Amino acid sequence: MDFGIKGKYALVTGGSHGIGYCTAEALARAGCNVAICARRENVVLDAAAAIREKYNVETIGISVDVMIPEDIEKCIRTILESWGTLHILVNNVGGGGRWGTECIEDTAESVWMDVFSKNALAAIRFTMAVIPLMRTHKWGRVVTVTSIYGREGGGRPWFNLAKAAETSLMKTLAMQRYLIRDGITFNSVAPGNIMIPDTGWANEQGKDEIAFKAMMDHDFTMGRLGRPEEVADVIAFLCSEQASFVNGAAVAVDGGQSRAF
Repeated sequence: MDFGIKGKYALVTGGSHGIGYCTAEALARAGCNVAICARRENVVLDAAAAIREKYNVETIGISVDVMIPEDIEKCIRTILESWGTLHILVNNVGGGGRWGTECIEDTAESVWMDVFSKNALAAIRFTMAVIPLMRTHKWGRVVTVTSIYGREGGGRPWFNLAKAAETSLMKTLAMQRYLIRDGITFNSVAPGNIMIPDTGWANEQGKDEIAFKAMMDHDFTMGRLGRPEEVADVIAFLCSEQASFVNGAAVAVDGGQSRAF
């Protein structure tokens, strides 16, 4: 399918691995030029080079710590110096679902603040930086990767709080007529549990393969975790011309795991 975004310029935050990297690949496959940012410079540069070689599109890899506002400004400045504009933003960077402890009152306030900063504040800062660029050419897509715990209860409260804030941000911006009538749409994608190498789920699987399979069969409707590519394909669609009337949606990509409608 031709997504109608060939030649456009996209930024995927947290784009060096997992859902972010697969999203960058999906957009590049559709013909987008792609910038990715992540903390580890060698990893993000290697990821950008791999996408460039595989899909023959322009790529930029930028080392960014999204907890530092100046790094976000540097990221946008680097893109503008190279491309002069941006059409698509995927707010993928985030995390913190396993931070803190089970005992909520014993968890330091800094955990709440750090999780909010890494997720919601980063999404706010990137989004506010790119909206003026999108308005200049009357077209734009902003997709924020949240979580099923941005749509319903469950998980640790600091993570729910941050992800619900991201979902609210996209929905609220999607109702701003002056932005929407300038051709920009705002949506969120809410993954369920996804199997990503070198993360918590991969570690759990390595501890006891038999117990892990039994848990998958009992706890998950499809009997498995999702793959990052399955989330990335939905994100790429929301960035496409075909999704031009999808605005303010919070799309669950969870294999039926969540309980929200």
